[in-house]
Amino acid sequence: MFGDLFEEDYSSVPSNQYGKGRKLKTKTVEPPAPREFTNLSGIRNQGGTCYLNSLLQTLHFTPEFREALFSLGPEELGSLEEKDNPDAKVRIIPLQLQRLFAQLLLLDQEAASTSDLTDSFGWTSNEEMRQHDVQELNRILFSALETSLVGTSGHDLINRLYHGTIVNHIVCKECKNVSEKQEDFLDLTVAVKNVSGLEDALWNMYVEEEVFDCDNLYHCGTCDRLVKAAKSAKLRKLPPFLTVSLLRFNFDFVKCERYKETSRYTFPLRINLKPFCEQSELDDLEYMYDLFSVIIHKGGCYGGHYHVYIKDVDHLGNWQFQEENSKSDVNLKDLQNEETDDPLMILKAILTQEESNRIPVDQLGQKLLKKVGISWNKKYRKQYGPLRKFLQLHSQVFRLSSDASTVRLLKDCSLQAESDFPRRDRQLSKIHTSEPPGSNDRTSRPHWFDINDSKVQPIEEKDIEQQFQGKESAYMLFYRKSQLQRPPEAQANPRYRVPRHLLNEMDAANIELQTKRAEYDSTNNLELHLHLGPHYHFFNGALHPVVSQTESVWDLTFDKRKTLGDLRQSIFQLLEFWEGDMVLSIAKFVPAGLHIYQTLDGDDLTLCETELAGEEDIFVWNGAEVGGIQISTGSDCEPLLLNVFHLATGRDQCQQLVESPHVFPANAEVGTVFAALAIPGGAVFTSSAGSVGEERWTAVPTEGLKKTFRELGLGNGSAIWVQGSRDGDHSLLTKQGKWITSVNEIDWVQVNNLCQLESEEEQVKISATVNTVVFDIRIKAIKELKLMEELAENSCLRPIDRNGKLLCPVPDSCTLKEAELKMGSSLGLCPGRPPTSSQLFLFFAMGSDIQPGTEMEIIVEETISVRDVILQGNQLVK
Repeated sequence: MFGDLFEEDYSSVPSNQYGKGRKLKTKTVEPPAPREFTNLSGIRNQGGTCYLNSLLQTLHFTPEFREALFSLGPEELGSLEEKDNPDAKVRIIPLQLQRLFAQLLLLDQEAASTSDLTDSFGWTSNEEMRQHDVQELNRILFSALETSLVGTSGHDLINRLYHGTIVNHIVCKECKNVSEKQEDFLDLTVAVKNVSGLEDALWNMYVEEEVFDCDNLYHCGTCDRLVKAAKSAKLRKLPPFLTVSLLRFNFDFVKCERYKETSRYTFPLRINLKPFCEQSELDDLEYMYDLFSVIIHKGGCYGGHYHVYIKDVDHLGNWQFQEENSKSDVNLKDLQNEETDDPLMILKAILTQEESNRIPVDQLGQKLLKKVGISWNKKYRKQYGPLRKFLQLHSQVFRLSSDASTVRLLKDCSLQAESDFPRRDRQLSKIHTSEPPGSNDRTSRPHWFDINDSKVQPIEEKDIEQQFQGKESAYMLFYRKSQLQRPPEAQANPRYRVPRHLLNEMDAANIELQTKRAEYDSTNNLELHLHLGPHYHFFNGALHPVVSQTESVWDLTFDKRKTLGDLRQSIFQLLEFWEGDMVLSIAKFVPAGLHIYQTLDGDDLTLCETELAGEEDIFVWNGAEVGGIQISTGSDCEPLLLNVFHLATGRDQCQQLVESPHVFPANAEVGTVFAALAIPGGAVFTSSAGSVGEERWTAVPTEGLKKTFRELGLGNGSAIWVQGSRDGDHSLLTKQGKWITSVNEIDWVQVNNLCQLESEEEQVKISATVNTVVFDIRIKAIKELKLMEELAENSCLRPIDRNGKLLCPVPDSCTLKEAELKMGSSLGLCPGRPPTSSQLFLFFAMGSDIQPGTEMEIIVEETISVRDVILQGNQLVK
């Protein structure tokens, strides 16, 4: 079930992961993250190894086991560097356990890897991905370790710490003969079903007697017959560490299936085993055991997840957190007016109301503004300094995260400010810190942690009660003898009893990690250009610096792995003058000036996740206005710088051509050019060239004036000609040597009525541009020819060539440009629908080479075969 865990495979020894001349092994380019605020290391899950991680953490937090393993030096265990030496015996499993424990103690990383250890087990990747039973793993791992330590001074390590004995007695009721049998154990397996708790189960096992009578008699060797008897068991020898396995999984013989027992099952934090022992004449302290680890299983009998609650006996971790029940119903309105002058009081009140017990520092300032109507910088900064500095100075009240991006309220911090204000009786929160025992009462409390693979979180001792029952409940219990005392020098000292060679190895690895993190950080910096809203004004359709670009733009180098909230907080700290909300938006330079495109949302997102690029321009503003003017954002309203030509009256009262740049939003209607030029109305012409005469100008139809500049395909640098309605007969442009004065002479197509329906007109000229859609031309032609409206659903436009032949119908969805039709072309309005995008229009004739038949037309699907086309053609001929 567990691969080759029993076998020592010397050929599978991996190279030293940390040490001189070796590089840190990582699965990704990014170095492992440093430890979190608990200062404890988790263990990475290899895919299904949470059961292994929970057991390894329990062994690691058993100091006596850890130090006994550390006491075995290279002279007994060998060295991994000697793995290729056939004469050297390398004891791989204890060596890898030593290294793992050293990493958990000393290596500054969020989580250690067990890949080297599982490699030493001989596990394959399939084995690592399969989840197994942690109770069985405990027994197998101990057996494998014992095998590895044969011939060393640690050969009895497991027996010395975990071995106990049980004695079973059967007493004959007739001759009083006692039959005795002794059993060894490394862990006790106790029932859960129909049992209220651990003490009840132990009572049933080691106090209650089993009576043999009636149909269940006992064969007495002395009496040589079946007799009545009583069977009992007692604990004869207690180990220093007692492991208890709970039988949570049972089999339902009615349903023929396994199930998990989730009923309530209690277990004490301290247990007296004296009632269950064979010898009970010793002092009670000899039988007292304290709980220090609870392996928890979440899920059902066919799968789930393991994590572990562990008591930090040596106070190696930083045990601090805010209790969930520390939330108070204190409202900010309850504070007296004079108390709002004390920032310590008001910040406590704000944090107390936070459900998550944690808040980004920049959001704390915004909440202060929102809830009390005043900003930190305006009211408190002059006297107390920046907000982050204030929080750091009051570390006995507030706890900043390692990167100072978030803050939370510590425990034992009432709403009473450090001032002469009246005291309040209401206590809001408490703090537990990891300090030497005896300094105060809070450190005398047990330090428990929930270690869930890579994550380590502090918990209260009372939280253990939540694991008495349910789908997530205790599965293994670990007790240590209460008389076991730790030396004072081991307290808060992770280097205690660690061998010198491992200390050196971890010190070198930490230096290497710091170097790699520094190198990686340098590749993760973004150069950002901050455009400060108060230094800009909105002018001529875009944003422009009030004074100079140098004073309006600040350059900032920032780590893209940090969050948007971190960036906002950093900018808050840079801008001492800032008040109110702060919105960060992506901006870009366009010919008209600076334009805002997208607002950055999601303070929990990293800059990588926001897809910010290097050298990005960030506009810092309040998200609404600049200089009192509301700002439109987004690509739809991007300002376009156009070259506008129009006739103006000069000083000599003569009309002259004027070219001037104008800025219009891309989503503005083309007709707005008249208001921009103070012209009451007229005609608009477009050209892709930047000067007059190089290309042909195209008139915009009257209905086209309601389209946007972007819909007409205009962009930065495009040119437009505006002819006012009052320009009269003044010449505009030349076309083929003729002066033109009206739109209809410039751009049109001719539509001929070929529907065999009577009409007042046989043909009409329809004003159009190259971007006019064929459907619009067809509908307008039907109206101007005064034909039946039904033709709108059953007609099409077909080009007419120079010889008068009708060509293939033009799809309604095409523009004249897409249909490759020139201005002035002749089109025939014909009955019948045009082909769709998935159809073909074909000409065909049925006949021979000598006498070809009449040419005919057919519309077919693109996917049809040639054979089917011929068949359809034959049917049309018939």
